[in-house]
Parts: sequence; structure tokens; C-alpha cells
Amino acid sequence: MATEEKMTLDEVYKYLRLMKPRYLEADRAGKGVLLDEMETVTGRHRKSLIRRLGKSVQRRPRARERERTYKADVDLALRHIWESYDYICAERLQPNLVSLAQQLATHGELELTATLQSQLGEIGLTTVRERFGQFRQDEPQLARRVAGPRNRALADIPMQRIAWDEPVPGHFEVDLVFHSGPDASGEYGHTLQMIDVYSGWSERVAILGRSYRVMEDGFRRILQRVPFQVSHIHPDNGSEFFNDHMRTFWAQYPHVHLSRSRPYQKNDNRFVEQKNSSLVRRYLGDIRLDTVAQIQALNAIYAKLWLYNNAFQPSLRLIEKTYVPATAERPARLKRKYSALTPWQRLCATETVSAEVQQLLQLRIDITNPRQLRRDIYTALEQLFTLPAASSEHIENVFETLAEGQQP
Repeated sequence: MATEEKMTLDEVYKYLRLMKPRYLEADRAGKGVLLDEMETVTGRHRKSLIRRLGKSVQRRPRARERERTYKADVDLALRHIWESYDYICAERLQPNLVSLAQQLATHGELELTATLQSQLGEIGLTTVRERFGQFRQDEPQLARRVAGPRNRALADIPMQRIAWDEPVPGHFEVDLVFHSGPDASGEYGHTLQMIDVYSGWSERVAILGRSYRVMEDGFRRILQRVPFQVSHIHPDNGSEFFNDHMRTFWAQYPHVHLSRSRPYQKNDNRFVEQKNSSLVRRYLGDIRLDTVAQIQALNAIYAKLWLYNNAFQPSLRLIEKTYVPATAERPARLKRKYSALTPWQRLCATETVSAEVQQLLQLRIDITNPRQLRRDIYTALEQLFTLPAASSEHIENVFETLAEGQQP
């Protein structure tokens, strides 16, 4: 009676309890036959079965609990690494624990011994997730915000959706995040955000209002800063993206293809919509920003986040989908495989970044302390939150927020 699956310990004890009365009543030959059967079914040694049947066949609790494999030093290192990389999920952090720990040790933020490094390389995803659950009990979480309604789009802009497995960088989803607070009246700030589908590279610019001047200035800043060529821009259906002024602006970039999402189909811009929460709302919440000083301070923060998110924050990217047919035990499903790399690491694996730019940016990454960079970001955020709101006595000059800083 061979079995394909091994019996669990509880199943072994239950089986022996059922067999023990027959075993005690049998003669010598009968006991031999029963032992042969029990040895085949349970996979246990014959002598072990004889000793167990001569005693109680009730499972007893451990006299002493098993010692923890990963002790306080591993927990402390996980806390430092998790905090330094802004509390990202275990799926993104666990494959990069050793490299991230080495980066922190280089800057004196973590004492990395050979034993600790070995344990960080061996610790499993489930264990990391459990530890984070324990750490997270004292961490407050910001509530998510529901997105507003869509604007109408120009009819001659093609509607499409950027494929999740886009093979090259340069295809950007675009969105505008409102910073109006509870009152949407008057002029207030926005965040123009662009996310590259292939690498996860993120770009953000704070603007005051949604006029064509500030939109043009925001796109121009991003196009000058992206270290690779932008070939595709894919926003939603907002009129701030599609109007005569913006059409004139994009005519200067004939290599950039324009497309738009289908009306009321939020998932057509799924990558940038997700980053609106994790890269913008998570830091700013729903506060109102309506002064030149606030927009300038926010752009200074985004300059720091540009390096922090693109060079030090691993992001999950779907790299494979496999169809698993239905079986007797479970229905059909899609099995997904992800990679956890930083956007910069994904770009370096391609030939889209010139050698000179790659060398300069890599040098900047190597000399940067990610823990100190995060401290600087949150210090700047605290200073931003202390800036006063706009008053009716002072008129804000939106041209002071432009890259040129003055009215033409």
C-alpha cells in the first residue's frame, strides 16, 4: 500500500492509534505482517514503530521550544534596512537584502558581520514578511484617496494601452496629482508624474495651476532630466494634456508618440496610478499647496526623491505570465513571476543610457548615503508642512515657479 505523499506527524499518530489494538491482539506472525504494512504506509523504521506501539501513541507537546534561527541582530538589521528604503514590501526588499545592507554598511549605518550577511542572504520571503508584520504594528498608515472624474479628450488622439511587457524603455504613462486639499476653489498645486513602463523610472515636477505655461514647463524639465530618450507619452483624457497649446509644444518633439487612455478606464494608466499613491500621496497626503514657496519647496523635495526612488528603491516588475490549467485540486490560474530591481539597475542592463551619463550617475549613487538621504527628505517635508497657505492679500505669481523663474 504505497503512498505518493508523505504522511504528516499528526497523520502518523492517528494511524498508529488505529493499528495499536490489532497489533496488541495479534500473535508473533500477525505482528510481523502488521509491522510490514505500517512500515510501508508511514515510511518509519520498523524498530521505531515497535518502540512507539509499546508506549502511548498520543503526540506530546515539546518540552522546550525550538530556538529562533534569526535572532535580535537580524531583526535590528531588517529594521534599519526597511526604514532606510522607506518601508517597501518584503517582495521588493528580500531579494536585495545583502546588497542593501552592504550599501548601508559602507556609510556606517549598519554593522555588517560575516554571520549577519550570511543570514540576510538565507532568510526567506515568508520570514521577512512575518518580521515586517511585527514591525508594522507601531507604524501609522496613510489612507488612500479615490481619484476624481476624467476629462474629455481630443478625438484625433489614438486610444490605446501600453503593454505590460514593453521590451524597451521610453514608454511613459503620465498623470496629474491634485494638491487642492478639501477645497478645490482657486489656484492650487499639482504634481506632474511620469512612469516608464519598462524600468519603473519615475519623474515628478510640482506646478502651480494647470495652465499651458506650467504644463509646458513641467514637461520640458522632465525631458531635459530623463537620462534616456522618451519615445511615447500616454496620459489620461484631461484637457490640461490635450489642447492647442500642448499640440504646438509636442510638435517640437516629432519622435514622441502621443496616445491616451479610454474614458473611465483607470486601468489603462495602471502603472502611474499606482505610483500616484506610493510616490506622491504617501509623502504629501491630501494637504493643500497653493503658494509659490510651497511649490518651490516641493520641487526641491522631488529632486531628492528622484535619486532615492530611481536608484535606491527596488520596484516589482512583472516579467512572465504562465497559464496553469485546471486540476482536480484547484481551478485554472495565471502564475506570475516578478523581478525586484531598482529602475536604475534595469536601465543599466540595456543600451539606452550613454556610457558617460551612466558613469556620472553611478558615481553619484556610490557616494550617496541612502539613510541620510531619507532623513533629508523627511526633514524637508516637515519644513514644507510648516509653510503658510496663500492669503487673499497677496497674489501668487505663477511665473516664479517656472524653470526660468520670470515672466517672458
